[in-house]
Amino acid sequence: MIDNNILKEKFASFFGEGTPRLFTAPGRINIIGEHTDYNGGFVLPGAVDKAITMAIVPNGTPFVNLVSIDHDDAHLFFRIGGPQPKEQWASYFYGVIEEMRKRGATVGGFNAVFGGDVPLGAGMSSSAALESCIGTALNALFDLHFTKEELAKIGQMTEHNYIGVRCGIMDQFASIFGQKGHVVRLDCRSLEYQLVPFNPKGVEIVLIDTMVKHLLASSEYNVRRAQCEEGVAVIKKYLPHVELLRDVTMEELEAHRAEMDPMSFRRCAFVINENKRLMDACAAMEKGDFVEVGKLVYATHEGLSKEYGVSCPELDFIVNIAHEHEAVLGARMMGGGFGGCVIALVKKEGVADYIADVKKRYQVEFDKDPRVIEVEISDGAREI
Repeated sequence: MIDNNILKEKFASFFGEGTPRLFTAPGRINIIGEHTDYNGGFVLPGAVDKAITMAIVPNGTPFVNLVSIDHDDAHLFFRIGGPQPKEQWASYFYGVIEEMRKRGATVGGFNAVFGGDVPLGAGMSSSAALESCIGTALNALFDLHFTKEELAKIGQMTEHNYIGVRCGIMDQFASIFGQKGHVVRLDCRSLEYQLVPFNPKGVEIVLIDTMVKHLLASSEYNVRRAQCEEGVAVIKKYLPHVELLRDVTMEELEAHRAEMDPMSFRRCAFVINENKRLMDACAAMEKGDFVEVGKLVYATHEGLSKEYGVSCPELDFIVNIAHEHEAVLGARMMGGGFGGCVIALVKKEGVADYIADVKKRYQVEFDKDPRVIEVEISDGAREI
């Protein structure tokens, strides 16, 4: 989390008088359940101790004045109800405000300075952290009375309508509902959720960032979603109750395989199998069997790489090294794909060896150094 004093100092230097309120919202990891959220399935994310934090004060005008520490103190302002800013980072603010206004809220102008330590491009949902931070701050600042669930949906619709990414609800939900020491088993259709204790004894979560920015992720994400919808459309002709892949079994998918584009079939098969893996992983976690959880995590990576087609050589390389280390229970790519992080479950005694091996061999293979990110499961969006 960014130093609060730095935020206050930046705020004072740009805006002068006024005591800002501080709000924060975290990035997230996802243990298992990838690309299932927009198919109405299940996910198992947890909020982490890397977050976006904001200092903010109402300014009594119809204008929003922003300073982004992460963009070299870029200063930008726009009028509420006016045209969307060209800068994407400002569009998150614009989108959240517009989605709130669509729901009947009156949002006033404000001055804000924000920044964070959620690694960009690492599949940890820095954008959802920003949306959740903005939504939580404005909800409190202007007494808007949105529920946490509504704030998550506002963040999701900001992505859809102002950023151009048809994301599911997982990232925003995890950022807002996360709780220290727990992961969130979320039903992405009903939004029913369960906080599941996550305290694997003797096992650490290790994130290794490929340093490959997933430039294809947004466009290919939308392609994958469309391919899944194509598969559902075929099934629905015979089973009218089917609305999402969540409703389809592998037997039903196989029965109509001949009528389906082969690529759509592969995408759909991955999602159906991934939902089953998640439920199996939850059952194993309840028994404290993280060896079994690790096997399922490995299976997820295999599916993401071979069936869903969203991995890349760098991600596969790090996961392949994990297979060579007995201390690594499971590893997979995390997030939208085409770059970002590998998440690994590693016995504490083997963490240093695994990291050292990856660093050495990755540098030789790709002529770049991976970044190791240490995270702890943490609390969701809140006022500091």
